[in-house]
Amino acid sequence: MIKNGQHTSSDQWTESGAGQGDLACSPEKRKRSVRVWCDGCYDMVHYGHSNQLRQAKAMGDYLIVGVHTDGEISKHKGPPVFTQAERYKMVQAIKWVDEIVEGAPYVTTLDTLDKYNSDFCVHGDDITLTVDGKDTYAEVKREGRYRECRRTQGVSTTDLVGRMLLMTKTHHSNIDNSDYQQHTDNFGKGPKGHSPWTGVSQFLQTSQKIIQFASGQEPQPGDTIIYVAGAFDLFHIGHVDFLETVYKQAERPYVIVGLHFDQEVNRYKGKNYPIMNIHERTLSVLACRYVSEVVIGAPYAVGKDLLDHFKVDLVCHGKTEVLPDRDTADPYAEPKKRGIFRTVDSGNGLTTDDIVQRIIKNRLQFEARNQKKEAKEIAVFEAMKRQAEGEQAGDTAQAAHSCVSGERGDEQGEMGQCLSSEQDLTEEGKKAKLQSAKIDRDLYEYAKREMNVVKILMLGKSLLNSKGFIGMGSILQKQVK
Repeated sequence: MIKNGQHTSSDQWTESGAGQGDLACSPEKRKRSVRVWCDGCYDMVHYGHSNQLRQAKAMGDYLIVGVHTDGEISKHKGPPVFTQAERYKMVQAIKWVDEIVEGAPYVTTLDTLDKYNSDFCVHGDDITLTVDGKDTYAEVKREGRYRECRRTQGVSTTDLVGRMLLMTKTHHSNIDNSDYQQHTDNFGKGPKGHSPWTGVSQFLQTSQKIIQFASGQEPQPGDTIIYVAGAFDLFHIGHVDFLETVYKQAERPYVIVGLHFDQEVNRYKGKNYPIMNIHERTLSVLACRYVSEVVIGAPYAVGKDLLDHFKVDLVCHGKTEVLPDRDTADPYAEPKKRGIFRTVDSGNGLTTDDIVQRIIKNRLQFEARNQKKEAKEIAVFEAMKRQAEGEQAGDTAQAAHSCVSGERGDEQGEMGQCLSSEQDLTEEGKKAKLQSAKIDRDLYEYAKREMNVVKILMLGKSLLNSKGFIGMGSILQKQVK
């Protein structure tokens, strides 16, 4: 278990016994602190992961994040792109995280929540399954210690892996091109169709999202304003180590990151870079705890105007090669002239190119991993559909009859009672509910707990029609209860 220094204080932690999380949560502290648990693989950490953790932190006061081992991920999903040590450090660098737990179990149980004094756990509104197709959050859902947050549209590890394998310069701006469509077939589609939880969609940036990620803090008197610039594409552990090293260059650092536009990145990187567009890279960098501000579309040359505008005290660059500007000039000529340029060595030489090479080397494994994942999701979804369809056939007539009776008594108020009353079901209807879908008990229990009218409409689309809506609504509302 690792604590993040910038988000902890002396009264929250002691060195002895911190691994159990028990000393951080006295009865007095529990009264004023809600502890939230999240867990996951966090492989190829991106702004979608960060947004999940941001939402989770907003539900409480103290966020604990469990990260699975390489072995657990390989067993249940397939080989991860990053090692567990890299993933631990990536999650630790996300500014909303207060504490991480290394080697968290893949299946979340009440014992895990209790061990770390967590009130409840939070996960996105997609599904997570074990190797044998069981819901990893079944136990905590059943006991009411589970909350959901909204999944971030337009980004997933599946999508990013596919982008890295495309040899086109327009993958991040034109989702309709043929190469991108081939990628979605390979990485977002299983052998029997699409899963509603896995796939590729277009990311749409909004000002509200930037506000949610930004710190909103201005530099204070006495702060050392440090400027760094680059692509920061596929924001990874190499970037984190560099920014942490930059952060340590001053006692009170205020780190500003200048992000180059996509066209500029492609000019000096070539190939199909950047993998992420400027909007995605902005959120990825803003989520890092070592970053105070981001300049969107910073000029390649760090000139007089930029330095004066931000009152920059120090300009840093890593050990990577400094490529000349379009006019062959040194982009750091001005800060060097002022004597404020510094080359820093983070000790981590990992680059975006290295990550791409990892993916290419193991392409077939990653394709198989994603198709296996989606196949399990499709199996669950189809089982849920069969369960719902069977219940609809058995109960629609009875529900409609009860609703008519309800309208006679009170046209305004009885319909809602009709949709949630257990008395609407005959004994035959109840038996039909249990026998209609030929699926195992675990999937049936998942369907009962998780499905509601909204999710059926969103995921099934064609599952409901106007004639069957009233009866289906009755069944599903009772299942949710």
